[in-house]
Amino acid sequence: MRKYIITGLLVWLPLAITVWVLLWVLGMIDGVFVWLLSAVGAVLPLSAQASIKQLHEIPGLGVVVMVGLLMLTGMFVANMFGQWWLRQWDRLLYKIPIVKSIYSSVKQVSDTLFSSSGNAFREAVLVPYPHQGSWTIAFVTGKPGGEVAHQLGTLSGAQADDHVSLYVPTTPNPTSGFFLMMPRAQLRPLAMSVDEALKYIISMGVVAPQGEPAIVLPGEAARN
Repeated sequence: MRKYIITGLLVWLPLAITVWVLLWVLGMIDGVFVWLLSAVGAVLPLSAQASIKQLHEIPGLGVVVMVGLLMLTGMFVANMFGQWWLRQWDRLLYKIPIVKSIYSSVKQVSDTLFSSSGNAFREAVLVPYPHQGSWTIAFVTGKPGGEVAHQLGTLSGAQADDHVSLYVPTTPNPTSGFFLMMPRAQLRPLAMSVDEALKYIISMGVVAPQGEPAIVLPGEAARN
């Protein structure tokens, strides 16, 4: 009985988690859409508010509108006129005291992670962590700069360019982890892609980089 239950769990658990994540994302997008409709309805006359409330009841409309809005925004900022307006928007936000710190930090991180020309999370490596003789998978996020790079070169006696910045994710939740700076000579490059490395980390080593292991059914286990 236990073998059959575990086998059924292995079949349904990935699907259930996938559906749960998709529903959470869709719910978040719909929440933003409802907030935008409420903000628009607050400035419109009372005669138009009834039509705004009817839009709330259309399922999936928030996702369609948000995706369309993102596409239109991307098309707008892809030309010189849109780039000029984007620079003016950045200058405005950079002049607001508290907003400036938050916006600039988030923008730098997002540009580094999602830019096609960036190097963040483009390479998976093996690093000796948390001590010598013990290894884990990390992702190269860039190179130290400024005073940090100078101090690292002074401490190790190597050139500042010889060090790399690393992100060591935790298992099974890779969104939390540790930030390390190490000499590149101590790293061992891996041929696996970033996606394969993430699967290996999340599965706690169960899913090998070469492919997913086969699920052994209870009947097959009994015959073996």
